[in-house]
Amino acid sequence: MIEIKNICKSFEGRDVLKDISAVFEKGKTNLIIGQSGSGKTVLLKSIVGLFEIECGEILFDGRDVRTMDFKEQKLLRQEIGMVFQNGALFDSLTVEENVRFPMDMFTNKGLKEKIKRVNFCLDRVNIKESNHLYPSEISGGMRKRVAIARAIALNPKYLFCDEPNSGLDPVTSILIDSLIKDITAEFDITTIINTHDMNSVMEIGDKILFISEGQKCWEGNNTQIFSTRNKKLNAFVFASPFSKKFRELKKMEEDE
Repeated sequence: MIEIKNICKSFEGRDVLKDISAVFEKGKTNLIIGQSGSGKTVLLKSIVGLFEIECGEILFDGRDVRTMDFKEQKLLRQEIGMVFQNGALFDSLTVEENVRFPMDMFTNKGLKEKIKRVNFCLDRVNIKESNHLYPSEISGGMRKRVAIARAIALNPKYLFCDEPNSGLDPVTSILIDSLIKDITAEFDITTIINTHDMNSVMEIGDKILFISEGQKCWEGNNTQIFSTRNKKLNAFVFASPFSKKFRELKKMEEDE
């Protein structure tokens, strides 16, 4: 579980995050949604430690990041997996070497043990016999799968995904969503996903945090979102390409 309490973040005197508190649950897909510029990416990067907050608390299973010493922070980083928006694979490394990279950095395992873990992770994301290929030789969907395999290589307790469906076609996006949700439940990970994809919200939104202008405006799940009367959230949802289907589902909910 990850808990944030009253966190604030500003850049050059401009408040980007304003007194946000939330709980992200273990074994569930926790989504942060909002318009571009709403602060959702800054929030994700602040939680993962890429940005330093000005005030508040960030607790990983009760451990306050802001009070950790260097050794404790290093240990925490080994418990975190990250899937970046563009995959962030190393072009000069093969698929196998990309997935192995975190183990090379943070463990003293022998090569044979590392390869065994690489093969397990690649098999788990449904990519086989691709070890020798380079990122330029595989599709965008496969690159995202490799990025997920690398993110779970160290068997993390916490998984962060920044726009994991960016640049993917709808069918591949659904497959990636399903994969992340299945891995989250299977390994009991605390997963936080930053997204603007309403398909993801409706399909895998166990917990949804809606951010607007740096503030928490709504939280709930993908069932409760049907009945919300939050004007900002409804405006965001209805403005999305998913709005037609959402309207139909919401009307069905209201008619029952």
